[in-house]
Formats: sequence, structure tokens, C-alpha cells
Amino acid sequence: MRVALFLGHPAHFHMLKYAAANLKSDGHEVFFVIKKKDILEKLCQDANFGYCKIREGRSSSKIGLVRSVLGMEYHMSQFLCQNKVELLVGSTLSFAASMINRIDVVTMGEDDVDVVPKYAKMVYPFASCVLTPDCCDNGKWNVKSSVYPGYHELAYLHPNHFAPNRDVVEGYGIDVEKSYFVLRFASLNAHHDNGIKGINTEVAQRLIDILLPHGRIYITSERPLEPQFEQYRIHINPLDMHHVMAFASLYIGDSQTMAAESGVLGVPFVRFNDFVGRIGYLRELEDVYELGYGIHSTPLAADSPIRRADGSVQPSGVEALYQTVERLVAMPVEERKTTFAARRKKMLSEKIDCAKFLTWFIENYPSSVEQARNADNRFWDKFR
Repeated sequence: MRVALFLGHPAHFHMLKYAAANLKSDGHEVFFVIKKKDILEKLCQDANFGYCKIREGRSSSKIGLVRSVLGMEYHMSQFLCQNKVELLVGSTLSFAASMINRIDVVTMGEDDVDVVPKYAKMVYPFASCVLTPDCCDNGKWNVKSSVYPGYHELAYLHPNHFAPNRDVVEGYGIDVEKSYFVLRFASLNAHHDNGIKGINTEVAQRLIDILLPHGRIYITSERPLEPQFEQYRIHINPLDMHHVMAFASLYIGDSQTMAAESGVLGVPFVRFNDFVGRIGYLRELEDVYELGYGIHSTPLAADSPIRRADGSVQPSGVEALYQTVERLVAMPVEERKTTFAARRKKMLSEKIDCAKFLTWFIENYPSSVEQARNADNRFWDKFR
């Protein structure tokens, strides 16, 4: 089979890299198609992944967005036709593939529809199948969805594929025997981030004041840092970032993906932004498995709270953020490690190796769509 994998975000590179290797070893021809997003191209280059970059325009206006989409669709259509692609998989636009090139499109997502409404309206109507974790709400597109018990992050951070390497971490001058904290400041400039608030200068300084007595601080940031924070910045090869995160005592940030990555690694996370309470897979990691804590950055009124899975009210606002961080760093180190390792173990026992599943799903497409929709627990056991 000739399969094109579309990578629209650095997380998609990690999500599909093992499935791609499996497909290649099974004799399939695999093409990588990417768009410019943060460190995505560097990840592909560092991993020696051949790829084709689809050109796109950037604009915050609606007309600019439409032009960008149409431009990407045009170049995508050309690529698919020239390479005789039979199946397109990924978090991708799909009009050109489905309507012009007449090939099936498996669109992968992890966000609920109401978090990415523009994307869903542009993509899901043309997808042959919407493939998401079973904790996602795809709204009216649930009828064309296949779901699985897992998260995108378990396609690359499942213990079947990832083992933290302390030598990698110590190569950056980090002492893994001592407590350290990773702070991540996202750019929050994607189309679905409009109006979203995260960690500002004042909040960042207060977090540093809380953490400093308990260990080293390392900041990785998509946006420019204020001069007083530069002393904490660390430059890490993107391929090494998960090793650094795995040995951390705590992750704090306003990024969704890195919070989830910390959670599946068993590292407690605290995320602070306005997405809290809206994204199903993160709510599951926080409320069901208690691997992290989401704090809404806007103080919520008593008559409009966010409730956890058990019905309790989830705190909001900067004071709740500070209290949560203070509580975590006050825990004895070994108790914190043991507690979160046990929570991770429970999560892994109920989820699957998503790279193994994705390989099977693509190789057996389209019959895999109905098989996954009608699956019982015994079916999922072969992917654990």
C-alpha cells in the first residue's frame, strides 16, 4: 500500500513515527507530508525522515485562513497525484484527497469538536473516518468515528517504545539524582488559541519563587522570554525532550501536549490556561487517573464551576495554581514518585500501545474501521 502520513504539529511526528517504521518494515511505501509548525521540520531532519513540505500562508484573518487552506489543498492534491497515494492518514485537511484525488482519508484527532470547531467543520465532512481516543467527543461526527482506548502520546511514550535515558539528560548538565522542574511557555497562537490566556510574567515569577527552594528550574519556551528568566532557559534537542521530562519532579505549563506527555510518563503536571475543563483526554488524565492538575486561568464564578469526574468543584485562578504547586512540592520526594508511578501503572493497564494499533488499523483498512467500532475488551488486549 502507498500511504501518506500528514504531520501538522511536532506531536504528530512522534505519534506516527513508530507506526511509520512498522509499515515500512512490512513492505508498505510511506510518504511524509508536513507543514511548517514550530520544530516539526527539525524533528524530521534530525530523525532522517524524508518528507515533503506543503507550502501555506499565514494570516489571522478569515480570508487569509481560507486562502491558506486552499493553497495547502492545491499542493496536497499535486503531491497525492504524483505519488499515486492510496490512503492519507493524519491530522490533515482532506478536501483535495477525498473529492479531487478520490482516495480515502483517515483523520486523526485528540481534541473535542467544541475545542477545534473550525478545524472540524473544514476537515471532518470530507474524512472517510475520524479516528480518536474514546474519551473524545466528536459531536455530530461521532457516527463516522472509530475510537480506541488510548492517547496520541501512548503511540510514542508507551513503555513498549520509550525508556528514559539518564545519560541523555546528564549530557545537558542536569543531575537526575536531584529534584528539578520543567516549565513550558507555549506561544498560544494557533487558530483555536484565540483569546486563550496562560502563564504571564507575573505568574511565571511567582512559580519560580515557589519552586527555587525545592530544586533546579529549567524553562523551555515557544515565545520570547523576559530577561530575568533567561538564566533558567535550557536548549534541548527536540528528540531528547521526553528524556528530560521523564526524570523531572514536576511539569508546569500552558501547553496541552506537554502536559499529557508528562502525565503518561508518570510525572505530575500542572497546566494553566483557559482550555481547562474543555478537553476530554486531559480531563481523563486529571480526573480519572489523577496524573495531573488543570487550573483554569480565569477565576470562575460559583454558579459556573468546572466539576471533576467525582462531582467536586475544580479550583480556578492564579491562587489555586500556586496552592496546587505548593502542595506538590511539599510532598516527600519518594512519596510523590511512588504515588504517581502507581497512578501511571493503572492508566497503562487500561490503555493500549497506540503505535501497534495504528499499524494494524492502516494495514487492515478499510475493514479495520468496523472492527474497531465493534471491538470488545478481548479485542483491545492484543494491543496492550
